[in-house]
Amino acid sequence: MKLTLAWLKDHLDTTAALDEISATLTRLGLEVEEVRDPAAALRDFIVAEIVAAEQHPNADRLRVCSVNTGTDDLVQVVCGAPNAWAGLKTVFAAPGVVIPATGQALKVGQIRGIESRGMLCSAEELGLGGESAGILELAADVVPGSPAATALAVDDPMVEIALTPNRGDCLGVRGIARDLAAAGIGVFRDQMDLLPSSAQPAAVTASGVTATIAPDAPCPAFALQRITGVMNEPSPEWLQNRLKAIGLKPISTLVDVTNYIACDLGRPLHVFDADKVQGDLHITLSTGGESFAALNGETYTLPAGLLVIRDNSGVISLAGVIGGATTACDITTRSVLVESALFDSALVARAGRALGILTDARARFERGVDPALVLPGLAVATQMICEMCGGTAAPVHLAGRIPSATRQIAFDFDLVATLGGVSLPEATSRQILTRLGFVCDGSTITVPSWRRDVEAAPDLVEEILRVHGYDAIPATPLPMAASTTATVPLSVSRARTVKGALAAAGWVEAVTWSFTDPDLAAQFGGGQGDLRVQNPISRELAAMRPSVLPNLLLAARENSAKSISGHSLFEVGPVFHGLTPAGQETAATGIRWGTTPRHWAEAARPWDVFDAKAAALSVLAACGIDASAVQTTRDAPDWYHPGRSLALRLGKTVLGVAGELHPQVLQALDLPRPVIAFEVFLDRLPTPKTKSSARPVFRPSAFQPVERDFAFLVDAATPAEEVLKAVRSADKSLIETASVFDIYSGKGVPEGKTSLALSVRIAPQDRTLTEAELGELSARIVAAVRSKTGGELRG
Repeated sequence: MKLTLAWLKDHLDTTAALDEISATLTRLGLEVEEVRDPAAALRDFIVAEIVAAEQHPNADRLRVCSVNTGTDDLVQVVCGAPNAWAGLKTVFAAPGVVIPATGQALKVGQIRGIESRGMLCSAEELGLGGESAGILELAADVVPGSPAATALAVDDPMVEIALTPNRGDCLGVRGIARDLAAAGIGVFRDQMDLLPSSAQPAAVTASGVTATIAPDAPCPAFALQRITGVMNEPSPEWLQNRLKAIGLKPISTLVDVTNYIACDLGRPLHVFDADKVQGDLHITLSTGGESFAALNGETYTLPAGLLVIRDNSGVISLAGVIGGATTACDITTRSVLVESALFDSALVARAGRALGILTDARARFERGVDPALVLPGLAVATQMICEMCGGTAAPVHLAGRIPSATRQIAFDFDLVATLGGVSLPEATSRQILTRLGFVCDGSTITVPSWRRDVEAAPDLVEEILRVHGYDAIPATPLPMAASTTATVPLSVSRARTVKGALAAAGWVEAVTWSFTDPDLAAQFGGGQGDLRVQNPISRELAAMRPSVLPNLLLAARENSAKSISGHSLFEVGPVFHGLTPAGQETAATGIRWGTTPRHWAEAARPWDVFDAKAAALSVLAACGIDASAVQTTRDAPDWYHPGRSLALRLGKTVLGVAGELHPQVLQALDLPRPVIAFEVFLDRLPTPKTKSSARPVFRPSAFQPVERDFAFLVDAATPAEEVLKAVRSADKSLIETASVFDIYSGKGVPEGKTSLALSVRIAPQDRTLTEAELGELSARIVAAVRSKTGGELRG
């Protein structure tokens, strides 16, 4: 919301300085975003009169001007403007003044051998826009030496306010003035009694136009007034200057009047060219598929269920959002229909979002406009149009009924201290509410029609406190316990730990939406109807993500398109499998694509399943999970490569998955192959048995460890993990590690069999093992492998 200081003073009798007004607005919750004083940039520019203008002796397009700047001495200025003639009053800048358009200070100079002691300025040079072909031409009655900002009517500071959605009443200068008056910044000029009285609503004569509201159309009231015999010329200079000061472009008197009233009173209006309206007006819901040509030059195909205004030709206005081009007013308009209506806020917002249209009318209607201003606002518009454009107004036609928007709240004034923490005399609280427009009758407070956001007693407390001043609430420290300990939830600490570990390993963290494309979600086990977003930001974000992988892959595609290869991305965030809390869990997910970094010690190679497994195991290790206790199986989800992926389990619980992604998934996303990925589900990890984060004391064995190699013939389908597990089970107190160092199948190995070569590290803690004991342990290892996997020691 933008307003100017002079505009504010139309509704507020105050002598307060601009800085005080700005500070008070922010204190009231009407945050000031910007204060722009155009006069500040022009403070050194003055009005001057060209007394004489003679041809430059050395240049055809230059004139040597004698300029009266309000002093006794004339100033010589060389000017190249074609309109630099004697008698013209314009804007003068003396040497040393900084020109806004260039940021450079003027100097006394020689132009083609003639001294020039200043500049006669154009609008462009002053930063006011416009053409630079000629210097400014001011009114004949301005006085040389007076401030240029005043002569240019740009001496009115502009204030821009960021409004919260509940303060629709402050989308008009009148509402802002009321709040300032309640805070003690002047006296509110309540001009409701001075507004022109509107005639009692009546049926329009037979030659007029009527409006009807369909039973299913959420439009409580629709007022219409016909004015004939108008002349739609440019609006008066004062009105144009008001609109320009707040960033609006003057169009014509009829349009400018409606824009002015919307900003002044917060009452949106619309003007139809009555001669272009075919038949009567009907307020209905769109049926779907209708075409609508809007004032912004766009043509829209309307979905079903939007509130529209029709005539016999079709849709001529999107109610509360934007008018139509077919009934727009122009210079030939001679008869108008002025509309002042109440439209359903939710439906106006829906229409604006559905079509992507953002207008000032929509902003006001979707926040809620004052029902009490339907007829007064129409009356103000009618009076201004008749005064500026001429014409004769017919009686007001009202369809529907203007609802009473006032409500009553039982209020205990002691709640100000109970809820607000500050004790105020009841008389002070009543005075604040009265200044804000509330009616206080004992313990019953009547809420004014323009405050739709005040619904209960706590809202009244908030109103009293914000006007009295939040800074007046005493600071009361909370009592401190004898000892306090801050505990971080395990889920939070794990997420932080995992992020740190992956970042330290060279992965780059990404933060993506918790939504994704429904079709993409379906490829990763999601996209069900109950996980669709009812009001999505866009079509591509219409489903809750079943995995972080879709969003990371989309990011990888963007990076690949920019020739960023061999990169790594990870994210720790929520994934969704159902509507219940159990259907949401936190996943640490990462992807890598391209090849390993080039290095002199080894050739670059594509990332593979073992890189993905190593990354997943590093996440588990960061969370305190012993990698040797984790089993691997081949039942990764369908979006992984069936032969190059695995699942990480602890018993029956799947802790994570890792491997290459399925080629079909990558093809659908137009991604280069291969792409490896891992997913570790942090909420499924077992809770640590001890709260202590200290590592156990390292106690190395004093006895010599021994390594023994074994080669087993096992079925080709037998996972190596089962063989290693069997080896470790032979004697957990002596066997420290077991690992595979060779896999062979081919000549010398029976068909359907695989030779697994294992290295077993035996580390006794209490003695040195004899050869006999080592032989006995080796026999137990062979027996364990035979009994649990069917493997035989290779001869």
